[in-house]
Amino acid sequence: MNAAFVHLPVLLIVVPILGALLIFLAGKVNRGFAYPITLATISFQVAASLILLSAVMTGGTIHYYLGGWPPPMGIELVLDAFNSYVLVVILALALLTAVWAREGTALDIPPEKTVSFFVVFQLLVTGLSGMTITGDLFNLYVFLEISSIAAYTLVASGRGARSLIAGFNYLILGSIAAGFIVLGIGYLYVATGTLNMGELAVMLPASYGLATVHAAFLFLMIGFSIKVAFFPLHLWLPDAYTESPSVVTILIATATSKVTAYAMIRVIFSVFTPQYITESFPVTEIILIIAAIAIIAGAVLAIAQDNLKRMLAYSSISQMGYIMFAIGIANQVALEGGLLHIMAHAVMKGCLFMVAGMIIYRTGITTINRLSGLSRTMPIACAAFALAGASMIGIPPTIGFMSKYYLVLGAVEAGEYLAAAVLLVGSLLAAVYIWRVIELMYFGDTHGNDLHTGREAPLSMIVPVLILAASCLILGLSVDVLLEVIGPAVTLLLGVN
Repeated sequence: MNAAFVHLPVLLIVVPILGALLIFLAGKVNRGFAYPITLATISFQVAASLILLSAVMTGGTIHYYLGGWPPPMGIELVLDAFNSYVLVVILALALLTAVWAREGTALDIPPEKTVSFFVVFQLLVTGLSGMTITGDLFNLYVFLEISSIAAYTLVASGRGARSLIAGFNYLILGSIAAGFIVLGIGYLYVATGTLNMGELAVMLPASYGLATVHAAFLFLMIGFSIKVAFFPLHLWLPDAYTESPSVVTILIATATSKVTAYAMIRVIFSVFTPQYITESFPVTEIILIIAAIAIIAGAVLAIAQDNLKRMLAYSSISQMGYIMFAIGIANQVALEGGLLHIMAHAVMKGCLFMVAGMIIYRTGITTINRLSGLSRTMPIACAAFALAGASMIGIPPTIGFMSKYYLVLGAVEAGEYLAAAVLLVGSLLAAVYIWRVIELMYFGDTHGNDLHTGREAPLSMIVPVLILAASCLILGLSVDVLLEVIGPAVTLLLGVN
């Protein structure tokens, strides 16, 4: 990597921390400084992540030793094809969310809380960045807790009492999850004497038969399953997504959930290795079964909702099942589909939640049955919802179709034909809850509906939505380019030379 960029890995963490401090101090002078500082800091992170992704793809894995101390004495930051890809996805979504937040915060965040909101917003992004690039399991836990505490606070930052309750419930279940994760990490340290992920991958095979290692794996999987809201450990998610401020919903539904999914995949494949989950402690079939149930159950629950944000929240439970489905299949093609779906879901759900927030911003409408005829007054928002919804269903040539296509191919290659059929059923169920909204928007009667204001949301909201809606189509058409990054990442995870 170019000598000028050698310290970019640590700057990805240091700069946003300093940014949060600067927001706090400058906000005391003028709260208007909070937003541009946030935007500038996250823009730097996006630029740095793109440079690092390019460096990884051309020069291989990057190892950065904090203070020049190599592991096991020092803390290591690692960037490879997998996490550099995830880093670009989550920071790009965070940047678009920050742009949307210029007007979006006015809906739910009292003006006197704006500075503290952006401080915590910045700390959440910092924690997510640290989780993604750390090469140390304990520091993964530390950054996970930084991001989690920030997320609890942001969920509870809305104007109503419901957001406080949702934030409290999220805190309780998140703390239980953190307890499981730290216990699992402790058990791994007892078994190996190290917490560096690279060293764990080398040392663990000699201890695969130990009950301590099996307990560590189970504790970690339970903890991460709660954090990613993997069915049936999803109880915190519907209220957190529904009752939190719209800008917070967008961020935790796109960036936060995807980084936690990354952490789970990283631990399963890079720490415990594919050999462990398929031979020493075979759990892939169990994961596949639960993932299939999650896909169907989440979609059915989404169909039953009338609140738009709650419907999208249950949809996220179903969509997380697709990512876990890839882990259950655990072959090259399925994991390529799973990593594609990490990006696809972030883009699709980010767009859909942004549109939901725009509708609330302009009309105050939260329920689906009151969206009748909305396309006459908010045509751009409705068109974006339709395109992202088509991708959610899996209509070609969108990115949602391509990710599901690779998941189906992976299932067929593994001989899991019933599981492949579940994916198709999940898409049909997605068509039901997405089409219900689109049908009302475009073909519903506006008679008696006096809440439609006759104008679109502000430009700062429309631009991120249009970028994400267009991305649903552009990414699907350019999937071969994405696979040039994702293919090596999956090869790395599977340990294929």
